[in-house]
Amino acid sequence: MYCKNCGKEIDDNAVVCVNCGVATGNGTVAEKDNGGFGWGLLGCCIPIVGLVLFLVWKDNKPKTAKAAGIGAVVSVGLGILMYVIFFIIGFSGIAYY
Repeated sequence: MYCKNCGKEIDDNAVVCVNCGVATGNGTVAEKDNGGFGWGLLGCCIPIVGLVLFLVWKDNKPKTAKAAGIGAVVSVGLGILMYVIFFIIGFSGIAYY
């Protein structure tokens, strides 16, 4: 087998290329990255966790990182919208006095 990164010959069972250190895709080094609604929901419920997960996983698990990041952005956006609506309702109640 040959390394996909550097082209050097490596062992068929190698998990990492001994020449350049890039993972070959064999073994348990490659993690599953399917996005997942659960990570987006977690990011929505706790936006700071979604942000941290996005920053930690953006290189290794881009789909999962995107789901967590979108959840965090949606939560922050809904929070801002809620404050704007409450601000408008609060000032409209003062006009009747």
